[in-house]
Amino acid sequence: MNELNRLFFKCCFWAFGWKVVGRLPELKKYMITVAPHTSNWDFIVGLAAKYIIRLKAQFLGKDSLFKIPFLGAFMRSIGGHSVDRSKKSKVVEEIAALFHQNDEFVMVIAPEGTRSYQANWRTGFYYIALAAKVPIVMVGIDFAKKTVEINEPFTPCGDAIKDIEMMKNHYRTFSGKNKDQGIR
Repeated sequence: MNELNRLFFKCCFWAFGWKVVGRLPELKKYMITVAPHTSNWDFIVGLAAKYIIRLKAQFLGKDSLFKIPFLGAFMRSIGGHSVDRSKKSKVVEEIAALFHQNDEFVMVIAPEGTRSYQANWRTGFYYIALAAKVPIVMVGIDFAKKTVEINEPFTPCGDAIKDIEMMKNHYRTFSGKNKDQGIR
């Protein structure tokens, strides 16, 4: 990971009063969920945190972003994988296979799937974690406190409704950039 980028983002976090709270687990494979996702600024803050904590991770993003000249190449260069949400695809199986094919692999997903309020989350992240047999690490971005908070990993129990409700309860304590679009 480029140390110059890390230094740049550390200085930005310091200058704007942001901090990272918590530590990444000492595991080789896990899923990270980041919420609430209410603004494009979430990506900037998340990217900065990624460099600051030296996180080597992949992430999923909507395919339209990857079709924009230069932006698509940039997104792929920092670990992005595009997802066409309009088509039925085998994303769960494909990402679970990446976990199985690699000795070390971390995937970051925003479970809401979009910046607007979503009562029902997309569940692909959950089924990827189950299929790959990896824990989930919840990371919250709180614009009110200016923190990126890393939670302890948990192992999904197989009951998506129960686990996702527990996750929503956790994430409700975080203030997104656009509070009205956050988790209720």
